[in-house]
Amino acid sequence: MRFSSKSRGVFTAGVLASALALSGCSLFSSKSAPKPMELGPNVPVLPVSQAWKASMGKVEGIVLEPRVNGDTVTVASDAGEVLALNARTGAVAWRVSLATPLSAGVGSDGRWSAVVSKSNELIAVEGGKQLWRKQLPIQVFTAPLVAGNRIFVLAADRSVYAYDAASGQRLWVQQRPGEALVLRQQGVLMAMGNTLVTGLGGRLVGFNPDNGSIRWEAPLASPRGTNDVERLVEIAGRTSRIGDNICARAFQTSVGCVDVERGGVVWSQTAAGNEGIDGDDNAIYGVESNGTVIAWKRADGAKVWSSNRLRYRNLTAPLVLGRSVVIGESNGDVHMLSREDAAPLNRLSTDKSGVATAPVAAADTLVVVTRDGGIYGFRPQ
Repeated sequence: MRFSSKSRGVFTAGVLASALALSGCSLFSSKSAPKPMELGPNVPVLPVSQAWKASMGKVEGIVLEPRVNGDTVTVASDAGEVLALNARTGAVAWRVSLATPLSAGVGSDGRWSAVVSKSNELIAVEGGKQLWRKQLPIQVFTAPLVAGNRIFVLAADRSVYAYDAASGQRLWVQQRPGEALVLRQQGVLMAMGNTLVTGLGGRLVGFNPDNGSIRWEAPLASPRGTNDVERLVEIAGRTSRIGDNICARAFQTSVGCVDVERGGVVWSQTAAGNEGIDGDDNAIYGVESNGTVIAWKRADGAKVWSSNRLRYRNLTAPLVLGRSVVIGESNGDVHMLSREDAAPLNRLSTDKSGVATAPVAAADTLVVVTRDGGIYGFRPQ
């Protein structure tokens, strides 16, 4: 069977030697934080309305990556609730309570789903029923990947595990030298053809999914500085893939694109953001840590435009959707900006708990999850 798949976070560090998470905070959470730019009245150039709403438990302690498979979106809550819903209607297809707090989720291929608990258990679910649990030796902050009848896990010490999805048998493990600190946020773990692509430190690495051997490595950033915090380098969250080209962000260091056919870096540009990126054929789009939104040419990294419209706001990674770049905010707003020039197209509202993770799209519907567990479906009018 061909190996295939459809593949935010507050800055928190984990000490690998003891797998202890060190609490962090938003870059704009102090009383001395700069005042956000005024948005002005919302003018809905692109008419969009809320089509449905669903709910689950809170999403605050879990590093959540909603997973899209066809018309289905699978999500999970802090307390161990995992559910799959139809993005077109908002109807829940199945829901299961695992009765254990979760640290990372959710991975799914439409049949099997997988999450990781705070007690470091990898838990597999099939059709709304728990299938098996396997103990992991260290914390996990990246949603598992389910692909090719296997479940892959990227652990906090940068080790990679492969399990049989049906039985839970461990197939292989690839261990790498760890660093003192890692980010408690979604990393890179994706399938690309018959290669498993992960982010290890400041590098994208391609593995053979059958045995864990390394096929290629491409460095996007290198550690700098004199202490562990200054030397922290990680590939952050959402990436953009077009053919053999993958573009990604190295936390607070750079953005760049890699040609996986030859395992080489196409280009890299200095950038100071925390969240992942998204893109299309022509450009990639990212949010800097000060709220500046930037578009770079996909071909060579030249800057296309830069917008301060959302400056000093706490923002998620972007989602490219139609003519829009969609970005969630910690106050519950969802901003739709033009891909061409960042002009505002619409501003949507969820609840005041704030958008928990980067939006996703399925079945012509924009799906947004909030920290209170609200799941909102928006659709063009």
